[in-house]
Amino acid sequence: MDEEYDVVVLGTGLTECILSGLLSVEGKKVLHMDRNDYYGGDSASLNLTQLYRKFRPDQAPPAELGRDRDYAVDLVPKFIIASGELTKILVHTDVTRYLEFKQIAGSFVYREGKISKVPSTEMEAVRSPLMGLFEKRRAKKFFEFLQGWKDEDPATHQGVDLDKDSMKSVYEKFGLEPGTQDFIGHAMALYLDDDYITKPARPAYDRIVLYTSSMARYGKSPYIYPLYGLGELPQSFARLSAIYGGTYMLDKSIDEIVTDADGKVVGVRSGTETVKAKQVIGDPSYFGAGNSGGGKVHVVEEGKVIRAICILKHPIPGTEDSDSVQIIIPQNQVGRKNDIYIAMVSSTHNVCAKDVHVAIVSTIVETDKPEQEIAPGLQLLGPIYDKFVDVTPLYTPTSDGKADNIYITRSYDATSHFETVVEDVQDVWKRVVGKDLVLKKREVEVEQ
Repeated sequence: MDEEYDVVVLGTGLTECILSGLLSVEGKKVLHMDRNDYYGGDSASLNLTQLYRKFRPDQAPPAELGRDRDYAVDLVPKFIIASGELTKILVHTDVTRYLEFKQIAGSFVYREGKISKVPSTEMEAVRSPLMGLFEKRRAKKFFEFLQGWKDEDPATHQGVDLDKDSMKSVYEKFGLEPGTQDFIGHAMALYLDDDYITKPARPAYDRIVLYTSSMARYGKSPYIYPLYGLGELPQSFARLSAIYGGTYMLDKSIDEIVTDADGKVVGVRSGTETVKAKQVIGDPSYFGAGNSGGGKVHVVEEGKVIRAICILKHPIPGTEDSDSVQIIIPQNQVGRKNDIYIAMVSSTHNVCAKDVHVAIVSTIVETDKPEQEIAPGLQLLGPIYDKFVDVTPLYTPTSDGKADNIYITRSYDATSHFETVVEDVQDVWKRVVGKDLVLKKREVEVEQ
């Protein structure tokens, strides 16, 4: 193992796998290692045995749940937004060849004690119980304004400056009720809390346009999801890396990050073997996350995310028997600072046995009783067959990595989609390579 690599990547989470794939395409010599014997790190999809082993080591999975290999249960629930940045990377790198996607059937929002569908067509909007008649007219004007906006044409601005005016003032200009603001900000712009409302409106405008253009792409909902679970995503980027000469080693202990007298990284040790490396990229768990070691990562302000993986024997009540849904519970509806998310998939996505549904309820922890915080979400699910609860701290690196050539990625946050993951990829790429990530169309012939 005395070989020298341009980059050694630790952990096979999605962020790390995208980076190793793109760096290999760029011509870098990449070695990718993981202490687990499966791909995906924190963003893996586990079969039944792995799931029970992770959460209840002393219990075997119940036989009535069916075959082990029918399951691919995500540890981190996220959907792919159809017109989002991850989709662009998937299409651009041609990684889509290794994946098959299915649409998520519906997007719902919780309001005044019940679930309502986020309208995906004009007809649904007209019939939607989310707004009264006059409010619908005001909302229609608001959306027409957003869709008609052209930066270069002041006539479309109606006196609004997206870079100066707050989102609150834009809502008020159109006379939108608090309930509608809540619905637009959380179920469409997908903000986790209300901090955005006092800031300039541009980011919120971008997010709403992304949502509506993703919705327009396939109808029904703005989300797509890979068959066989999210764990397929890191594996597909790992394949991309391998085609361009990347080397993979799973089930490999990482015992030491070796540095020279100046503290710069020179290699990685596993047992008695050491590989030389000019740069190291890794997820926070390899750098003292979870203890005081290293001082290279710290817990972010929001602190922790709670996720409850629930196995159900039925679709979620009130969702029109959909085989897959996202439900957003805006924080105002349940007296919280952060939204609660429910993501549900089923056997149509090849992630569980027939007649089984897997729903994951998650939110940012605000108290010392995290499980009580997700109760409003759990109550919507109906009877729960089994439940696995995980509270994970969110880590972020303490430095940009330039001093020691060690570049650490961020933990997967509470958002329901992958846009922040791509932001992290772009941020780490810029620090490692020294320039912005520009996607180049790859030559497909290489593989042949």
